[in-house]
Amino acid sequence: MPELPEVETVRLGLCDVFQGRRLLRVRVLRPDLRFPFPDRFADRLTGRRVERLNRRGKFLLMDLDNATTLIAHLGMSGRFRIYKSDAPELERPLERHDHVVFDVEGGASARFNDPRRFGFMDLVDTAGLSGHKMLATMGPEPLANDFNGPALAARLKGRKTPIKAALLDQSVVAGLGNIYVSEALFRAGLSPKRTAATVQGGRAEKLVRAIRDVLTEAIAAGGSSLRDHRQPSGELGYFQHSFAVYGREDEACPGCVCDVGKTGGIRRITQSGRSTFYCAQKQR
Repeated sequence: MPELPEVETVRLGLCDVFQGRRLLRVRVLRPDLRFPFPDRFADRLTGRRVERLNRRGKFLLMDLDNATTLIAHLGMSGRFRIYKSDAPELERPLERHDHVVFDVEGGASARFNDPRRFGFMDLVDTAGLSGHKMLATMGPEPLANDFNGPALAARLKGRKTPIKAALLDQSVVAGLGNIYVSEALFRAGLSPKRTAATVQGGRAEKLVRAIRDVLTEAIAAGGSSLRDHRQPSGELGYFQHSFAVYGREDEACPGCVCDVGKTGGIRRITQSGRSTFYCAQKQR
């Protein structure tokens, strides 16, 4: 599933096409994705001007000029693709899994393609956005100013789950997933098996810095393209080439000075049904 850097990359790629422009026509090509589309979804969007594109955790938020917000979630395989008016590909026939088409003022078109259909879209009043069932319990944004060591430590206090599981809990911090939690824990030198409540003080500060750094670098690299992620331009992300531990079982970690033949290198374990990668020598 796309994590915060992939969703932010999509948001940035859509801003130039959507922000400040009207939706001239919206086409919905099936009745549902993960959930049914809202009633009169296409009609309620057509003619509206997009005021701004935001993101909350792994959700895209399109604020419209009638105090309504379109919430979009990419699910497992969802992606937007931009077709610009000055490119012949604008005339390209719809692909099999193109489910929603946005024709935007200025000549561009954006198509939402989702083979697995785990994504969804919803329309809500902007004033009540924070109370939406998908957003109401969400924790702080990890790149926001109010996410710091003390704030994270407070959310981890008393938690007996492993720190890896705690960070995947969207009520603790928004937008993190399996890849970037593994990478951040490596940078912070913390074992994914460590009890979450023990990450206090300097450990929490170090972990916050690691989370911020890995997310910032991943966004700059266009996210990670392991299976389905593409930027709206169609380009791949390339942060996967910078992974320190994720997907590198039995290999040496960056800066390794140990005998991998003896230590086994990077280890993979299963936590809550998900693969975790870490270096037992550097992460405690």
